[in-house]
Amino acid sequence: MPSARAIIAIVALAYALALGCVAAYAYSFPPLTGRVVDQANIIPADTQAAITQKLADLEQKSGIQLVVATVNSLEGGDIETYANELFRTWKLGEKDKNNGVLLLVAPHEHKVRIEVGYGLEGTLTDALSKIIIANAMTPHFKTGDFGGGISRGVDDIITVLTTDSSEWQPRLQVRADQDKNSAAIGWVLIAGFIILIVMLGVSPGFRWFFFNVLLNMLLSSGSSRGGSSDGSWGGGGGFSGGGGSSGGGGASGDW
Repeated sequence: MPSARAIIAIVALAYALALGCVAAYAYSFPPLTGRVVDQANIIPADTQAAITQKLADLEQKSGIQLVVATVNSLEGGDIETYANELFRTWKLGEKDKNNGVLLLVAPHEHKVRIEVGYGLEGTLTDALSKIIIANAMTPHFKTGDFGGGISRGVDDIITVLTTDSSEWQPRLQVRADQDKNSAAIGWVLIAGFIILIVMLGVSPGFRWFFFNVLLNMLLSSGSSRGGSSDGSWGGGGGFSGGGGSSGGGGASGDW
C-alpha cells in the first residue's frame, strides 16, 4: 500500500497537471465594451456606428442581445470553442431566455462563427447560420471588405430573428443571387474594356498600363478595411451581458 507521502505526491502531481491543462486552454478575451468589439480593427468607423445602432434597436424591441466581435487571434484554439467560451464569459442574452447571439470574426485565421444562445437555436438554426456566413459574409471577406461582410451578416441575422420565415427565406436567396450577378457584371465590363483596347490598336505599353489600372480597380473594389479613428472598441461604457448562455449552437465558416 502506498505511503501517505506517496499519496500526497500523486495528488499534488495530478493537481499540477490539471492546472496546466486549464492554463493551456485559458483565453485572453477582450472586455465587453459595447455591442461591437472590434479588437482586430477591421470595421470602418461609420459602419461600426451603423451596426451598433441596429443592434441597440434589436435589443430594445425584442430583448435579443446580438454582439459583434473581431479578435486579433484565436490563440491557437478552434473558433467553435473560442466563440462558445467568449459567449459564456460575456453572458450574452437574458438569463431566463438565453436569447443572445455572437458574431465572431478572426481575420488572421480567416475564420467566422455565429454562436447562438440556447433560447434562439430553434429560430437561428445551424443551417441558417451557415447560409448567412456563406452567402452574405465570406464573399465580402474574400475581397477584404470586412465591414461590408459583417454588416450584411448582421442584417440577415436580424431578419431571421425578427420576421416570419416565409419573408426572409426568399430574401436570403435574392441577396446571394445579387452578389453573384454583381461579380459577373464586373468581370464582363473589364473584359469588354480589354477587348476594346485591343481593337483600337494602341501601343503595347499603353495597353499594359491600362490593363494594370483596371486590375487594381477590380482588386480594390469593395475593400474598405480600417477601424475606428480613435482606436476604441465601440459602444460606450456600461454595456454588459444579461446572464445568458450558449450550448454551442450555430455555424462556422472560412474564406
